Amino acid sequence: MMNRKTFNQYIIEADFRSLFVSEMGWNNPTGAISLPEYSIDEQTLNITQIADRNGFQILHCEIDHIPTSSFCKKLDTRLRRNANDYILIFSTPMEIHHLWVVPVKKVEKRDLVMVEYTSVEQTEFLYQKVEGLSFDLDEQTTISDVIARVQEAFLINSEKLTKDFYTGFKKEHTHFAKFISGIDDQIDDKENRNKQWYTSVMLNRLMFCYFIQKKGFLDGDVDYLKHKLEWTQHERGEDRFFHTFYKGFLITLFQGGLNAPKHGGEFENVYGRIPYLNGGMFDEHQIERDYADLDIADEAFVSLFDFFDKWNWHLDDRITASGRDINPDVLGYIFEQYINDRAQMGAYYTKEDITEYIGRNTIVPHLVEQTLSAEKSSSVKDFWMSLQQSGDRYIYDAVKRGVHLPLPDYIEQGIDTSKPNLLERRSRWNERALEEYALPTEIWRETVERRQRYADIRSRIERGELTSANDFITYNLDIRQFVYDYLLHTDNHLFIKHFYHALQHVTILDPTCGSGAFLFAALNILEPLYEVCISRMQGFAEQNDKLFHEELAEIEHRYRSNIQYFIYKSIILRNLYGVDIMVEATEIAKLRLFLKMVAVVDVNPRDPNLGLDPLPDIDFNIRCGNTLVGYATEKELERDLIEGDMFAAAEFRDKVHNEMDIVARTFLRFKEVQLTQDEDLATFKNAKKELRDRLNKLNETLNKKLYQSQPKNTPTTSGSPHINHSIGSPSFMKSSTTTAASM
Repeated sequence: MMNRKTFNQYIIEADFRSLFVSEMGWNNPTGAISLPEYSIDEQTLNITQIADRNGFQILHCEIDHIPTSSFCKKLDTRLRRNANDYILIFSTPMEIHHLWVVPVKKVEKRDLVMVEYTSVEQTEFLYQKVEGLSFDLDEQTTISDVIARVQEAFLINSEKLTKDFYTGFKKEHTHFAKFISGIDDQIDDKENRNKQWYTSVMLNRLMFCYFIQKKGFLDGDVDYLKHKLEWTQHERGEDRFFHTFYKGFLITLFQGGLNAPKHGGEFENVYGRIPYLNGGMFDEHQIERDYADLDIADEAFVSLFDFFDKWNWHLDDRITASGRDINPDVLGYIFEQYINDRAQMGAYYTKEDITEYIGRNTIVPHLVEQTLSAEKSSSVKDFWMSLQQSGDRYIYDAVKRGVHLPLPDYIEQGIDTSKPNLLERRSRWNERALEEYALPTEIWRETVERRQRYADIRSRIERGELTSANDFITYNLDIRQFVYDYLLHTDNHLFIKHFYHALQHVTILDPTCGSGAFLFAALNILEPLYEVCISRMQGFAEQNDKLFHEELAEIEHRYRSNIQYFIYKSIILRNLYGVDIMVEATEIAKLRLFLKMVAVVDVNPRDPNLGLDPLPDIDFNIRCGNTLVGYATEKELERDLIEGDMFAAAEFRDKVHNEMDIVARTFLRFKEVQLTQDEDLATFKNAKKELRDRLNKLNETLNKKLYQSQPKNTPTTSGSPHINHSIGSPSFMKSSTTTAASM
């Protein structure tokens, strides 16, 4: 293995070509070594290929300033057309400040791992990866081998890190609650729950602020909250400030700052330049309305900020020398542990691989079916012909493991079942298969069966037998990648148009959403599909300005930050809906979705709102309620209208249908207001109030009907039943077909 001194010298000299070629066994690139110029955010990049291994490229770009994560994501979208598999190293002239960008695959989702350092001493993480990325001169490899090696090296296992964070977070949560006053301190379940709930609300808000302050959104101060806490304590010491940090500073920061579209000079003198976020997260909370004397002692924040400051807060997968890097995924982990601590409630957290599998195999087939049903027969034929000509590209790598290698003779002799002595010829079939042939723990019998299934699936593909979206599921093909590739390469602009229309109108409801596991899986599935559709529409429009005029006009006028922000905002407002009985879960789900949006925006001091579009208000998309109680469909409501006065039932039916239509139209208006660039606060608040009032009226009507329909002497909870009719419900809201993912 290369010694540390030699490695350091390559880093100091920024001689990455020699590092990879001379020391790590990579090859000099063949053919053209300069990629096309890329213009990202008005900056032109000259990227050079400096090393290669089986088509996996090592790229280098000298740049004046190390780029942001959102910049790298935009570049990756453009770069993958010429270099899908790569490591890109950014370096700045005359100093050691480098950034390694490595695309990795996380549960079928492409992410960027970024390793940044400003001195040789901070390169320990990279040095530890050198051996895993090195090859012997005579070592035989394929592109799959190289991808696997890079993936293994850079795909960070953050489980231990997040466990450590959660351990400390749990202690701070308990500690913080002790300093809350104004909520009755008597031993009472309701009051205790409210204190614990408000602790979660405050910690969620403060974690959000920690993420955005590290990106410079809070007056450009990466330690904004701690500095302001120290300032209030100093002012109080000078007898000019008589309130706690909570009452004297934080509540105004939340409600009058982050939740207010305009800030006067007097406000900015104290709070500095901060953005208007909207989103509802920093609006006056129910507990704050219920308890007028609510207050929190400064000691709670001193302890909490000391804990938070031990970690590096990033909105991306950036890695620093300390190894204590926290990104928004930790919030999901916190909720997972919270659920595990309460498993006796019957609540369980669904892992990412499960949510992705279910989401991929429900959402994408639905989009394909909707698109093909709107297409002409010739276009449908081209779609399936593309699959027929794809070979085994969309058969998963796990299925293809070792299938191109000839079987050993002692295994091959047992293939033919027509010959005698089959048991004798298969005497070694229960042995562990060789590593190059097998998946982990596979025996030869399983390996042979998998190879036969591979051959059968490929044969069906080549014979053109797969002709429906469900066939992708039946034969376990990568429908997600196939649809993306088809959208990327098709010359049929109508297919793009119909698919984009399907994207905008699909609604995805998780009736037990928790912290948003399924919703995030859906977002990760929809995002690249939105992205490729928009890119192709722009390309078609450049050749013919009559194409996609309406679609691109909407995009042009409805975002300020960047196109990625618009995509996330569209998905979150138009496509995603969730309900959960735990209010803390819905708050974390919304928080994570908001952080996903802020992550792709960079601070722009010249912009009135620092370059950030107000976050969407998704209080009607993600809701707290009990999905097991109430009318889920119109059919269930009809069941309770059979008995009794026929004329009264007909009158009630007409009334409910009318109210449902009004609520549906009001909700569409509420979404439309948020998707319009020039919305004002008064219009937005009026739209939200109207929607809330109409929805409450509809719920009250349905609650009364459900209560009246209960059999006599049936035990009920006090008051009317708690019903939550999700805005995403296709029957009650007259919306598009919904894919329901239940946790």
